[in-house]
Amino acid sequence: MKIGFILLIFSYCWAYADCKGRGYIDVSTTQSKQKSRPASIGIIGDTSDIATPTTGGTVLMGGGNDVNQAFQWMIRKSGGGDVVVIRAAGTDAYNPYINALGKVNSVETLKIDSRELADNDTVISIIKNAELLFIAGGDQSNYMKYWKGTKTADAINYLMNEKKVPVGGTSAGCAILCGYYFSGEKGSITSTEALADPYNAAVTLYKQDFLHPPFLENVITDQHYLTRNREGRHIAFISRIKKDWNGKLTGIAVDEKTALCIDNNGYATVFGSSYAFIIKPNNGNIEVCEKNQRLTWINGEKALAVYQIKGKDSGAGEIKLAAKSMKDKKSEGKWLYWWVDQGIFKASHEN
Repeated sequence: MKIGFILLIFSYCWAYADCKGRGYIDVSTTQSKQKSRPASIGIIGDTSDIATPTTGGTVLMGGGNDVNQAFQWMIRKSGGGDVVVIRAAGTDAYNPYINALGKVNSVETLKIDSRELADNDTVISIIKNAELLFIAGGDQSNYMKYWKGTKTADAINYLMNEKKVPVGGTSAGCAILCGYYFSGEKGSITSTEALADPYNAAVTLYKQDFLHPPFLENVITDQHYLTRNREGRHIAFISRIKKDWNGKLTGIAVDEKTALCIDNNGYATVFGSSYAFIIKPNNGNIEVCEKNQRLTWINGEKALAVYQIKGKDSGAGEIKLAAKSMKDKKSEGKWLYWWVDQGIFKASHEN
């Protein structure tokens, strides 16, 4: 009996030691880390804050595979400081990825999945101390639900407009990095559905009430663009904003594996393997934009002037977004016209 009891104790101790050796952590240690850095789900590098000289910039990434060159562009502008990734779901997989792309002091991922965490002062301090912020993909309706109107939103705006550090986002993270945005709170919507009725209940649009990136206050973005045939729904979003708010806006769209990077002077460069689009509505009324009716926006088959540019590893274009008349100094893209005829998306060849 005594021998059996001793063997049982020995087995327990061996199993505990083995678990510790395979990376298991005491609950007390985990709880301690959670208290000291709430929302943090992983960090690589030095946890002490450093200050490096930064240059502002915004990265709009279209989803799918991440674009190494866009991250390296941000790292250069960060001065090698502290990188913070924020998300509402998912893992810390960005930490080793970003850390391998350039020299930085640290990379940390915060999972901010409640309004309580979004207003936590320690979380806000971590965000505000960042020299580079990246908003991961996911569901932008969660970002709106958890972050809009909180200290987290204020901290992001502080980084972009006061501290002036590079801030980027992919997919859902890209969707909220503009003045006008599609929330997706009632689910996604296809181009066919949006063009058949631009007032479909799923077309949930908001105006300048969340994030305020430089040069993007009068912009609405869309992502996964060609991969998911989103040209039509993007036009539907633009038509609604133009009609409902008389918005003088620009559409910016990015396909997967592609990023449009905007520097602190308002010049945009495109990295990656697919296309970015800059969409300018022409003057003139929208012929039909009504509830339960198919969108018609023709204007002599020139309803929207579209600049299409293919990304390159070295960066394509030097596009002045801030100018009244948008111009690419390198002339590496081509101009098209887009229009919609009774719910059918149409496009011209190069003009």
